Amino acid sequence: MNPSEDRDGVRLQKVLAQAGVASRRASEEMIAQGRVSVDGKTVREMGRRIDPATAVVHVDGSRIVLNEDMVYLALNKPRGLLSSMSDDLGRPSVGDLIVERGIMAEHFTGEPRNRLFHVGRLDAETEGLLLLMNDGDLGHRLMHPSYEVEKTYVAEVMGQVPRDLGKRLRSGVDLEDGPVVVDSFKLVDSTPGRSMVELKIHEGRKHVVRRLLEEVGFPVQRLVRTSVGPVQLGDQRPGRFRALTRREVGDLYSEVGL
Repeated sequence: MNPSEDRDGVRLQKVLAQAGVASRRASEEMIAQGRVSVDGKTVREMGRRIDPATAVVHVDGSRIVLNEDMVYLALNKPRGLLSSMSDDLGRPSVGDLIVERGIMAEHFTGEPRNRLFHVGRLDAETEGLLLLMNDGDLGHRLMHPSYEVEKTYVAEVMGQVPRDLGKRLRSGVDLEDGPVVVDSFKLVDSTPGRSMVELKIHEGRKHVVRRLLEEVGFPVQRLVRTSVGPVQLGDQRPGRFRALTRREVGDLYSEVGL
């Protein structure tokens, strides 16, 4: 049977409207313009029906999440909070904050902390952007080193950084577990005895930014992660969660080739 004649599916324009892409009429226009693809093939016919549970749909090259059970969150992790869903020693963790805030509780039949997971980690003293989701495929790729997802950090260090430090970091610095290369480096601010620097890096090794800056003579006093791939921390307040936008989720999928 032709997929467009599958009576058990849902009309594509209805699926797009339910996913929040556009109204049903506007979705029909997108389909007619060849802006929508299903499972890698452009669709133009209005009668096309799909199974939202299995179909992979892109609009303008960006993947659309059709599963309503999927949750994608950005947290500005405060200093002192563990990047874990629970802690045997009773130390404050991200999981505690999820329960305390009642984050997305309507999506879960059990404890939210048992359904969400954090994508990567920030050590307890590092602040900033931490992604949480229940999308195993996307989360796995975002954490896997082979996809080289870039992260941005802003670090406060003691002393005045030399002009050639960026060149040195971009050339690579040897640590005990191998060399590290930064993608970019810049001086953000400088006052007597203190510097603020920004670096972009696709490494995911433990404490890699702190170890890197200490190795070149500038121990970190404060460290904040400001982006993960295309997702920016912006002016989000510490301890606050927000749902990722449809575009942000689509951009994350694109980042890892999904």
